[in-house]
Amino acid sequence: MAKRSGLTRGDRRRNNRIAVLRALVREDRAILAIDLGEDKQVAALMDHDGRVLGRRTMLVKAHALGGLLAWAAGQAARHGYAGIVVGCEPTGHRWRSVMGLADAAEMGFVCVQSLAVHLAREADDYTRGKTDHKDVVLIGRLIARLDCYLPERVDADWARLRHLGARRFRLVVETVACGRQIADLLSCCWPAALACAAKPLDSTTWLACLAATVDRCAGDPARLRRLGRDGFFAAARGQLPRFGAKRLCHRVAGRFFDALADRGGVGAQRRGGLERVRFLLDDWRAALARLDDVEQRMVDVLDTLGLTDLAASIPGVSAVGAAVILAETGDPARFASARSVVKHAGLNPSENTSATFRGVTRVSRRGRPGLRAAAWRAMWGALPHNPVLADKFTHLTTRERGRLTPAQARVACAAALLRWLYAIVTHRRAWDAAIAAGADDASCPALAAAA
Repeated sequence: MAKRSGLTRGDRRRNNRIAVLRALVREDRAILAIDLGEDKQVAALMDHDGRVLGRRTMLVKAHALGGLLAWAAGQAARHGYAGIVVGCEPTGHRWRSVMGLADAAEMGFVCVQSLAVHLAREADDYTRGKTDHKDVVLIGRLIARLDCYLPERVDADWARLRHLGARRFRLVVETVACGRQIADLLSCCWPAALACAAKPLDSTTWLACLAATVDRCAGDPARLRRLGRDGFFAAARGQLPRFGAKRLCHRVAGRFFDALADRGGVGAQRRGGLERVRFLLDDWRAALARLDDVEQRMVDVLDTLGLTDLAASIPGVSAVGAAVILAETGDPARFASARSVVKHAGLNPSENTSATFRGVTRVSRRGRPGLRAAAWRAMWGALPHNPVLADKFTHLTTRERGRLTPAQARVACAAALLRWLYAIVTHRRAWDAAIAAGADDASCPALAAAA
């Protein structure tokens, strides 16, 4: 809502961001734009009007660019500049090395979004032509226009949490892939096995029976019929510790024993398929063990930061779930508001209006995909166990005006979780149902804003 000055909240925040960037990208500093590569680094020294003052190409790694920065500082001094500001795209982890060199030389450092460079290529000459020498000029022009941002600077604990989160993401993909491959192979060579349980991969009894079968059958499950029902149950019971279970479900095990005699499926694929299933079971168990280890390490980092109890104070959100979200956001204190965290996740509404036209409002999806996925998964776990979130979902899907679909309401609930997490971490205050529901706005406005 506009104040007497006519400025909106967005105007004020935008003005503050421009002021911070202008304090770094000053008029008395030349701009050193670098297009980072694996072994080739292309740089251009530019003024604020887009004129190139000098170029340099170096066939070195990014961490060996100290000489380039020294050359740029000398060239800038010859042209009457007091210093330089270094900028590049956030390519892999190479930009962190350049940022370290710039900080050591007491130079400013900014990053330019890769999407902005991509769009600038077409805006430059209406083509999508791409060369390193062209891109580096585009990077410099974007910095001169302040179309850049200050990169995240983290301490050791937050950096470790980010790396552990990246490893967990890869392990989740690996475990899901193993499960999908097991189901796919069995549907081809032995479909009867999949019908023994409603959710086979979630049943420890089914997994134990499958492990006992593929370890002994040599491509022919019917061979295990010779053990008899009790003998097969005993073999399956011996596999339970591998899957963290102690008791066998006789109903599922009985169905599996009956399926041993089923000859359905592609016979030529059965021996090779079951052998591959055996390997996949080992890979799956190993991946799950590594996943448990990395999740425990993430919780340990939260303990070090003093955030475990705070993050887990939200009903329905575990310490691991909060750690996954914080691994993607980094320190929430670096964001101007909880709204910024939601935008970073790409869960903010993107309006489509003009004059009297009102189009469909969609989610922007322009943020960090990993954070969006983490918030979405956390929402599914929290919704059945968090009364405030459940009431919010019910209200959004049943109100008379502006009623949302269930999917849209879930997106809003995921955004609310991010706002809550931002508030309790930055204010160091545990989650409170009354504040989260908006009943006590004065106690913690940031937390109540998520209601």
